[in-house]
Amino acid sequence: MPNGPLSLPARLHLLAWNTTRREVTDPARLPPLVRAGALADLARRGLLIDDDGIATPLDLDSRTGDAVLDGLLELVSESCPHRWRTWVTLHARYTLDAVREQLVAEGFLHAEKRRVLGVFPSVEYVLDGVARVDALQDEARLVLDGPVPAGDVPEADAAVVALAASAGLRALLPDRDRDRARHERRIEELTERGGAATPVLGGIVRELRTAVTAAVPAPSLTTGG
Repeated sequence: MPNGPLSLPARLHLLAWNTTRREVTDPARLPPLVRAGALADLARRGLLIDDDGIATPLDLDSRTGDAVLDGLLELVSESCPHRWRTWVTLHARYTLDAVREQLVAEGFLHAEKRRVLGVFPSVEYVLDGVARVDALQDEARLVLDGPVPAGDVPEADAAVVALAASAGLRALLPDRDRDRARHERRIEELTERGGAATPVLGGIVRELRTAVTAAVPAPSLTTGG
């Protein structure tokens, strides 16, 4: 996929944008989805491990150099132990806010300060890198639709698309009813591929995908964009 240096949560955030309207579709889905991407990224890097279903830091002093991932790793380290599914929603907006700041720094978004009702300060994020986001979304749709076998898809790309599709992101949804069963099979294949590095990672990706599906009001795979 394009934008290789971007973390999994950053990519998931960009997949949620409607680049024509320059707005996020169904913003309520973003906090759990972005958090699941961050958890998966840390698990892929071996910095969060599974301890009998508990997301556990491998080393309290380890860092990735990515502010989003390091912020979550610090949060997990300083909190009571929780299962992966709990972390998908627990304080998830902290990770979302950090991803937005990262995407502003990368030139994908810019922040506009506004006042709600002329009184309450607010920040609205505006999409800038439309061409780059279009390319990212086109590549994600190719991963979901094929024709590349799931086993040949890079593991990080497979994890991103499996999570995004599980959240029902409209940029990826098929628009024909007959595609439903095929896409469900493909998502299963991508889920397996996303955790192919180790059996434990495969279980984590599947757990996160299940948690995302439960946390957001995802539409049917048959819904159009």
